[in-house]
Amino acid sequence: MARLLQDPSKFHPSEWATANMMQRVSTESQKSRSECMIAESWRLVDEIEKTTQKTQSDVNKKIEQRREEIKFWKQELDNKLEQIVHETEVLLTFKNRLERALESCKEPLVIAQKCLLYRQRRVGIDLVHDEVERELVKEAEVLQGIIALLGHTLEQTNEQIRQNRSAKYNLEMDLKDKFTALTIDDYCARLTNDTPDMMYADNAMKIEGNFVSPKDWVDFSNINVEKADKQRNNSLALRALIDGILSQTANDMRKHCEMVNVAFRNRVKEVKDAKHKLETLLAMVMDETASQEKNIAALKKAITDKEGPAKVAQSRLEARSHRPNVELCYDRVQCSLMSEVQEITKNIQRQDALAQAETELKGLSRRQLSLEEEIKVKENTLYIDEVLCLQMRESVYINNF
Repeated sequence: MARLLQDPSKFHPSEWATANMMQRVSTESQKSRSECMIAESWRLVDEIEKTTQKTQSDVNKKIEQRREEIKFWKQELDNKLEQIVHETEVLLTFKNRLERALESCKEPLVIAQKCLLYRQRRVGIDLVHDEVERELVKEAEVLQGIIALLGHTLEQTNEQIRQNRSAKYNLEMDLKDKFTALTIDDYCARLTNDTPDMMYADNAMKIEGNFVSPKDWVDFSNINVEKADKQRNNSLALRALIDGILSQTANDMRKHCEMVNVAFRNRVKEVKDAKHKLETLLAMVMDETASQEKNIAALKKAITDKEGPAKVAQSRLEARSHRPNVELCYDRVQCSLMSEVQEITKNIQRQDALAQAETELKGLSRRQLSLEEEIKVKENTLYIDEVLCLQMRESVYINNF
């Protein structure tokens, strides 16, 4: 009990002084370290702030540069889209011209074929392979060639329009993506540290597999632009070709149409001249027929006129044959009567001119029929060429396509 009531161990004053000194040194050391940490923290905060501001500023510049780059390519794509759309619209008008030209070729071809068919109705010697037929056949062949050429060119035009529209579609899709990208980057450019309601984005650093390199990005739009330029140049060349074809075909059609019409007019003139000559010959034959008919009538009358004298002479001879006895004398009267009868009989028998005249009259009749038939042949030919064909061809008018 006495031990418990003993005073606790006491420190030496030096120990007390040392402890106080250690507390002061430790506190001052801790304070110094804290001050250094605070200073370092402020330096670090300032450095981070500056770095963050610099990085953000750099990102802002890059976003702005990217926006300008997108705007540049968007403008390029817009220009190419406008050009290809305009070119396609112009090419469509050329397509319409081709279609109208193709349609316009059908009627002249049908008319040429109808003319050839109508001219098969010519008869006799007029069914001739003349200049008109040669020109008609040539015209039909030219028109068929033109129709084939225009049809092939129309197919080329349709394919070029398809290619133009394909280039247009690629440009539109690229423009759509550019618009979306520009809208997103515009949004990013508007974002600031003070923008309200911003939140952390999970997986913001995740890189998807469909990312492309900047070079691929430029190449993609460049390919679309080059394709549009290529198709536009092809379209321009095709338009020049179409223009030349349409101009040449219209000239060829007009040329051959006029050649056929000239051949028709010449042929109609020839047939009319031939018909006129035949009509002149017919009039001549009819005049000669009338003269021959008068001649036959005169010959017949001459024969008839000899019947009276013949009967008188024969009656006299017959009566004098009844003279009696010695009176039956071969006197001068008897001699004269005998001579008269012989002469009249001989003259009547010499009227073979009548038979020859009748033969000639038959020949003239046959010639008249032949000429009349030939004139009808010419009339039929003139009806076919002048009425059916030429009048039908008057409806053919070839404009510039």
